[in-house]
Amino acid sequence: MRVTLERSNLLKSLNHVHRVVERRNTIPILSNVLLKADGQSLELKATDLDLEITEATGAEVQQAGATTVPAHLLYDIVRKLPDGAEVMLKVEEDGGSMSVVSGRSSFRLQCLPQADFPELTAGAFSHIFRMDSEDLKGLIEKTQFAISTEETRYYLNGIFFHTLEDAGKLKLRAVATDGHRLARAEMEAPAGSEGMPGIIIPRKTVSELQKLVDVPDMKATVELSDTKIRFTLGSVILTSKLIDGTFPDYQRVIPTGNDKELMIERQSFGQAVDRVSTISSERGRAVKLSIGDGQVVLTVNNPDSGSATEEIAAGYDADPLEIGFNAKYLLDVTSQIGGSQARFLLADAGSPTLISDPEDPDALYVLMPMRV
Repeated sequence: MRVTLERSNLLKSLNHVHRVVERRNTIPILSNVLLKADGQSLELKATDLDLEITEATGAEVQQAGATTVPAHLLYDIVRKLPDGAEVMLKVEEDGGSMSVVSGRSSFRLQCLPQADFPELTAGAFSHIFRMDSEDLKGLIEKTQFAISTEETRYYLNGIFFHTLEDAGKLKLRAVATDGHRLARAEMEAPAGSEGMPGIIIPRKTVSELQKLVDVPDMKATVELSDTKIRFTLGSVILTSKLIDGTFPDYQRVIPTGNDKELMIERQSFGQAVDRVSTISSERGRAVKLSIGDGQVVLTVNNPDSGSATEEIAAGYDADPLEIGFNAKYLLDVTSQIGGSQARFLLADAGSPTLISDPEDPDALYVLMPMRV
């Protein structure tokens, strides 16, 4: 194999694929990226056996061929080459090493045979649909912060995507929860998603997807079966196993009878929570909200370091209420709200609270209170 290409093109593709490769691997081939030169392009592929990412980039192919080299090492080399440089990749005759040559720099990397590189067989996909990458990005960004990191309840370690009828319209809905908070976002279901199975997309796949959907005005093709999902975004193809588990009935934890409405200016509330929580202990991070007529008083007490209070104006005309929340969770939710106001629907100090953006009816958040 011998191929020449722009550093910027190679770096962009390596940037997408190398992140899938785990830094520590017991199987040596999984530390490598597969390079395949053919026609007028170089295809790069990386996998961790649960997730596979492929991207093709334009290149001048002098000799077609394929090999695998250490992914993070190649990425670091190309990253440190000067802007505008050309890079030549050349596999030696014996196939045991590959030269990376650019200007006066020359590197030699050990290769492992292409035949050893694992293939994530996708099988047949039952549903295929297309959607704007902007819409996919919205569903992910509004929910991913609530994904659980607790490995024991593995079925919460991802975002639950499913379709459902709502007010006569078919919606595509994304839900994530860690038991302390829940995030729900939805959009009109794209054509072709009707009857799709409810699926749980793993945290790592969500994280990689988030970095790929940043390109505006791009269509995402989504293909899925009961066990796998594939996203095609421009020149990138991401294939992932799905979490094999049943997502809990999240509708049961979304309260319907919360009748105390609090309207608050989102930015100043977030800043106030951030300020008073400076004094809270890392472990608890509880902030107490004393909600009364026209104002909210935020209080944090930490026996080890002191206390903090701050008052902010708010719209509220129900009975006074005191309720505590984890400050980090409050900040996570308020940072998701795009509008200037946040709406809280409360019941009492021990019940879940509903938080929403009055300007965005498609997103909803549930927060469990803390004892303070």
